[in-house]
Amino acid sequence: MSSVKPPDTVQAGEGAPPFLQIKRIIKQYDDVFAVDDVSLNIQKGEIFALLGSSGCGKSTLLRMLAGFEVPTSGQIVLEGRDIVGLAPYERPINMMFQSYALFPHLSVWDNVAFGLRRDHLPKAEIEERVARMLDLVQLKAYAKRKPHQLSGGQQQRVALARSLAKRPRLLLLDEPLGALDKKLRERTQLELVGIIEQVGVTCVMVTHDQEEAMTMATRIGVMSEGKILQVGKPAEIYETPNCRFVADFIGSVNSFRGTIEVDEPDHVVVRSPECQHFISHGITGTLGMTVHVAVRPEKMTVQLTPPRDDERESPEQIGFNVVQGVIEDLAYLGSLTTYHVRLEGGTVVKVTHTNSARHEQAQLTWGSPVYVWWCGSDVVVLTQ
Repeated sequence: MSSVKPPDTVQAGEGAPPFLQIKRIIKQYDDVFAVDDVSLNIQKGEIFALLGSSGCGKSTLLRMLAGFEVPTSGQIVLEGRDIVGLAPYERPINMMFQSYALFPHLSVWDNVAFGLRRDHLPKAEIEERVARMLDLVQLKAYAKRKPHQLSGGQQQRVALARSLAKRPRLLLLDEPLGALDKKLRERTQLELVGIIEQVGVTCVMVTHDQEEAMTMATRIGVMSEGKILQVGKPAEIYETPNCRFVADFIGSVNSFRGTIEVDEPDHVVVRSPECQHFISHGITGTLGMTVHVAVRPEKMTVQLTPPRDDERESPEQIGFNVVQGVIEDLAYLGSLTTYHVRLEGGTVVKVTHTNSARHEQAQLTWGSPVYVWWCGSDVVVLTQ
């Protein structure tokens, strides 16, 4: 789980040529680089998520794919053709906006048919496509309603049907579920993925919601300050982040700053002010090098007594990866309880415990002196 340098270009599969190639794209406004030398390969049929905080450049990159922004330099190659010089209406691409942009005076049926009529398709074909799209998004019974007569989730599906009716080669989603409440958003995520996969369209989506990206995307590209920091499958991004920004942005993480004392092919020892860390895999580093040891809150165990020797992952980890502190705060969230433990040196670590039984760990409360420990295989060492 050693850290790696973010690649300049990320291949998205073996054998098949990339469906979409973003080659060294730059978008500069005066002295500010909104998108700074980004290269990506996206395969046909992928749902690719650009994930990052506001202002990181993800929406600017999406707008360049759509043709609403012109790159300062670089290429966008779709199925072997550079589309940078094409107007938005000349690209086989459709974009669904966060606001959905439905026409309030048109019915659901007419909203879906709007783009097809603009393309002067035969009436029979328009009727066939609209019927198929409304059936796909399960809104056939709502065909005569106006957008204001629909729920937020239904409006979102109408916007998706309208985008897919033109049979785009590439579908762009800009914060597709941002207008929905949390519960509806969670349910709609899976519905949206199912519809996209059923149609078979390649999709690039933009979101600042890491849970949305993890749920919907085949792969994720994490962006910050105009650059792609890491690209990978959701599990890869979460379990093996390549830098502190990615580790902290994707979920929560406890980070300990320390120096390498032992660096062997099968294990590493890092000393930090809080404790000695045993990492049960090697990294590419040097003795005395400053690193950060990252541990996810759900990988940690909190208890009133020291860990027993037989609880440890291996005998050589006894005495390592354990700290003492006091519970400073806790939050009971039903299925989970989150503990904030202040260590003797002042560092606060976050531990998440799954509540698998009623009243389990009820003795752990504010002010309880506790031990927190974790396994060496659950640690990621970050060198940047």
